[in-house]
Amino acid sequence: MSGVPAVAPPRYGEAALADLTPSLLAALGVPGEPNPLGLAPVTKVCLLLIDGLGYELLRDHPDRAPYLCSLLDTGRVLTAGFPATTAVSLASVGTGLPPGEHGLVGYTVAIPDTGRLMHQLRWDPDVDPEVWQPNETVYARARAAGVAASHVGPTLFRQSGLTRATLRGARYQGADTVGERIMRTVELLEADEPCLVHAYYPDLDATGHRNGVGSEAWRLQLEHVDRLVEQLAARLPRGAVLYVTADHGMVDVPEETRIDVDASPELTDGVALLGGEARARHVYVRDGAAEDVLAAWRELLAGKAWVLGREEAIATGWFGPKVADWVRPRIGDVVVAACGQTALITREREPRESLLIGMHGSMTPAELLVPLLEVRV
Repeated sequence: MSGVPAVAPPRYGEAALADLTPSLLAALGVPGEPNPLGLAPVTKVCLLLIDGLGYELLRDHPDRAPYLCSLLDTGRVLTAGFPATTAVSLASVGTGLPPGEHGLVGYTVAIPDTGRLMHQLRWDPDVDPEVWQPNETVYARARAAGVAASHVGPTLFRQSGLTRATLRGARYQGADTVGERIMRTVELLEADEPCLVHAYYPDLDATGHRNGVGSEAWRLQLEHVDRLVEQLAARLPRGAVLYVTADHGMVDVPEETRIDVDASPELTDGVALLGGEARARHVYVRDGAAEDVLAAWRELLAGKAWVLGREEAIATGWFGPKVADWVRPRIGDVVVAACGQTALITREREPRESLLIGMHGSMTPAELLVPLLEVRV
């Protein structure tokens, strides 16, 4: 195997991000929705997703986020899915399904039978988002049951492929500053009808990627997040409930623990495409090379990563209890999840991503665990 202890997969069906939005719909009275989180009935819900706010990062900074940390004792801990990355998590939130069923299984993944990769944040103009992710969203299910569904996020993302894949059915409200996001959210919650408002804040994640979560810049950004949540909570209409969560955590990766795949012939031999990101890789192999590639990656990364073949990763539950047949070809022939501070960068093919300080994607607690905090008015 990979030379490291076995890792527990995400808690799909019990306490994962994919369980959150169906539980919210059940709490809002939508028929037929499961409520694995046991959320109490409500008529107005705001789900605020702070990109990059891992549970361990929040827990370790009570001085910088006193309001958020005051909610930890009454909150709970969820797991993101695998890989613990934004596109995967937003799809799980948007559909209420694990990655193996919604089909967004990584940062970049193979487009089957094309010989090329799909970047699921930037999207491919030749790929129809509604075909790539064909499941009905939680927002469409909410609206069909008479619950108004809205999303508050950056105007830039309104027509993106990821938005169309994961948010269709929600009324998109563009808001580009903190003040705008708070007020748009409050206005939507003041409606007379039952409502679900999903708000998104991306800046903490961006700061962590560029500066690292150990930086003063990241800690200052966390202070802004804390103030944002406190201001929003203070303005909630009576009867509304605010839930705060995240899509993943983050770890800082020093230069000395980075492995450049582009400069490692042992890791490129037999490989047709390399997907995913530095902490969670999908390795797509040439015909007949699967066993050799799996053996080479396991040998070179012993003690540094969990390395599984596709079928083993599926059977172990990394992508959920079920993996649809149409999703399987998107998963690498070899799947790699980094442990410790290892990063599998590619300086030649991914020069920008290879310079990032903060990274995520794997199943370490720092990356996988996210908070679920509650404020009731």
